[in-house]
Amino acid sequence: MKEFTRRLCGSVAVLAVVLALNFVLFRVMPGDPLTGVMDPKFSPEAKRQLAAQWGLDKPMGEQFVLYVREMLSFRFGLSMMTGRPVWEEISSRVPNTVALLLPTLVLSAAIGIWLGVKAAVRRGSFTERLVLWGGALSFSFPSFFLQLVFLMCFAYAWPVFPLRGTTSIPPPAGEMASLIDYLWHLALPMTSLVLLSFGGWALYVRNMMVKALGEDYVLTARSRGLPERRIVWNHAFRSILPPVLTILLLSLPGVVSGAVMTETVFSLNGAGRFLLEAVNSHDYPSAGAAFFLLALITVLCNLAADALYNIV
Repeated sequence: MKEFTRRLCGSVAVLAVVLALNFVLFRVMPGDPLTGVMDPKFSPEAKRQLAAQWGLDKPMGEQFVLYVREMLSFRFGLSMMTGRPVWEEISSRVPNTVALLLPTLVLSAAIGIWLGVKAAVRRGSFTERLVLWGGALSFSFPSFFLQLVFLMCFAYAWPVFPLRGTTSIPPPAGEMASLIDYLWHLALPMTSLVLLSFGGWALYVRNMMVKALGEDYVLTARSRGLPERRIVWNHAFRSILPPVLTILLLSLPGVVSGAVMTETVFSLNGAGRFLLEAVNSHDYPSAGAAFFLLALITVLCNLAADALYNIV
């Protein structure tokens, strides 16, 4: 209990640092946040009213107090880009991001774990060499490069998949047709992310399984005449399950931040693309909210990983 309390206090301190840095960094960035939302012909009075609407006319101390209050209450204020509440903007895009990233994480982890185990069991074989080369190759390319190649090949030159967007315009009639169209738009970005992600899992699991298969308890299980499949999965793989589950949880924040590039390349209406647009537009409330939520997800995943490690 004492250890958990210490970790919880550390997590709260991390969130406090993130809140402070978000406030400071966005305000020292070059550029004026009001430039993108007002017409150059606006009168000085109109500019002052716009500044007052987002609290930019107040002293920095009051702005910081207002900012912290909005973040901790999850109201986040109004977006400078759209004029709508930031929470509505983010919540309307989160389902698209989850629909893209959750299956990607599950598929890449499942494929990588299975290939890693097979490579460890068949050491020195063509299967192991193929997994090692394929795994190293999968995360050697920048994500945007592979995704642009996919767009050029499978959406432009050979138009099997749509070139951009989350849905067709106009959308098809009927719920089933809309669902198929939605999945059709997600297929190419999801495939690219799985190809970029499975290699790390395969190499990580292969290395741990090689070590586990050389342990004394595996030799003892073999001497008892247990089936090889049971030895591999019930003994060796089970021993490496705690770090695998920990890495799975800790990879969630990285996957979410990776959505920024993927959603931008494929023009998907997701939270990652909204974050990039908010930063480029100096939209303080939206960018601050997005980074705060990302930090919160990271902290919660760390706490969940600690708890799950002890349970497993």
